Amino acid sequence: MFTEPYTKGERRGWIEVICGSMFSGKTEELIRRLKRARIANMKVAIFKPSIDKRYHEQQIVSHDENAILSTPVENAASILSFVHKTDVIGIDEIQFFDDDILVVCNQLALQGIRVIVAGLDMDYAGKPFGQVPGLLATAEYITKLHAICARCGNIANYSYRKTSGEGEAQIIIGESNIYEPRCRHCYNMEE
Repeated sequence: MFTEPYTKGERRGWIEVICGSMFSGKTEELIRRLKRARIANMKVAIFKPSIDKRYHEQQIVSHDENAILSTPVENAASILSFVHKTDVIGIDEIQFFDDDILVVCNQLALQGIRVIVAGLDMDYAGKPFGQVPGLLATAEYITKLHAICARCGNIANYSYRKTSGEGEAQIIIGESNIYEPRCRHCYNMEE
């Protein structure tokens, strides 16, 4: 993929990653940034993976029920067909996208678009999740948010899976019925 170099005064894009555990406010922060871009009269396009239907088919919804309309997409490459004359792109639940999401985000940034993504940096097993590590390595701006540990009240950066009936599947869409935030100590305690 080759892109012409920028000329002086031309708009430049970048990537912002908002990451952390479940219940840390990632989606809330994404929505806040996107609404501010709209207030600034920027053209905004918002996407989410079609697999995430927890709260709404087409809206990105935070746990505090703050919402913004989005376009559900099956894969990362399909985002490219929706971004004509767009200033800012928001993508929620970035960890659920296929391996092409890193290429798509970098391509959009090279086109002069501000790309803001939000997602889990670790899965329930405490391992790096999907393409998020690659995005963290290439992003210009990174915001790591923390939740509050459901057991002790300290800062939490792990998403603990409370149920074991689903086996070891990495992706199980759920809320507080399945997951809770935990600090490092409580996450590693024997049950």
